[in-house]
Amino acid sequence: MSSLPPLRIAVQKKGRLLDESIQLLKECGIKIDNGRDQLKAAARNFPIEVLYLRNSDIPQYIQDGVADIGIIGENTIIEKKKEVEIVQKLGFSKCRLSLATPKDIPYGSVQDLDGKRIATSYPVSLQLFLDANNIKADIHEISGSVEIAPNIGLADAICDLVSTGSTLFKNGLEEQDIVLKSEAVIAASPKIDQERRDILDRLLFRVKSVLAARNKKYLLMNVPTAKVDDIIGILPGMRSPTVLPLAEEGWSSVHTVIDEGRFWDIIDELRTSGAEGILIVPIDKMIL
Repeated sequence: MSSLPPLRIAVQKKGRLLDESIQLLKECGIKIDNGRDQLKAAARNFPIEVLYLRNSDIPQYIQDGVADIGIIGENTIIEKKKEVEIVQKLGFSKCRLSLATPKDIPYGSVQDLDGKRIATSYPVSLQLFLDANNIKADIHEISGSVEIAPNIGLADAICDLVSTGSTLFKNGLEEQDIVLKSEAVIAASPKIDQERRDILDRLLFRVKSVLAARNKKYLLMNVPTAKVDDIIGILPGMRSPTVLPLAEEGWSSVHTVIDEGRFWDIIDELRTSGAEGILIVPIDKMIL
């Protein structure tokens, strides 16, 4: 392993995206030493080198091949207009880029913004949205504290990232139209060589195994043997459930994997059909 050139992966220097990125690598069995205290750190047990960079710089580093891959928000890739390849969506750090207007001003549709002033830190993404809707507006590019722009008379509306909407509410704003939805992704450089591409494939195998296990649960239950077919008909799990005879005659144990969110939808049906001793067990990894 030491003879392989390390796969250089760029992550955000600080913040929630960093925490979730490092947690993902940890769940993939990759151990990184002292990453938070330096700009570069090597993994102990996998041929990767982690580069801690400013979030807005990561797409450029990936495009130039300084970093082979990066964990970055889709919205940043779109805004920076860099030539990178999204190889895996990760399902965390979800947010949306939205238009918001003061609550006390009527808003019917995006057409109401024609000829208006919109403050944003994402002018490229906003312009793409406006063009797609044939809207001509005056974009004011500002960094930080976008939400106060309407209150100080700088703009009629804003376009900013939203997760819960609490910041908009505190500033008397109401979310209107979604410009784009975003989540963390793994993006690869167009200059990545074959050796590092092979390492990336190994990493992606681990990542997909971890992601597949999230929100999945292992379901076990005791079922009267005569009711097994009825229970199997209810279950939305993977392929055919495993059915094992129990020591007590006339009873079987049924095992399957289901989405956690589906369990509560079917629990009453399972109990009505005779299932007992139902257990839900977390899954650490799932190899598909």
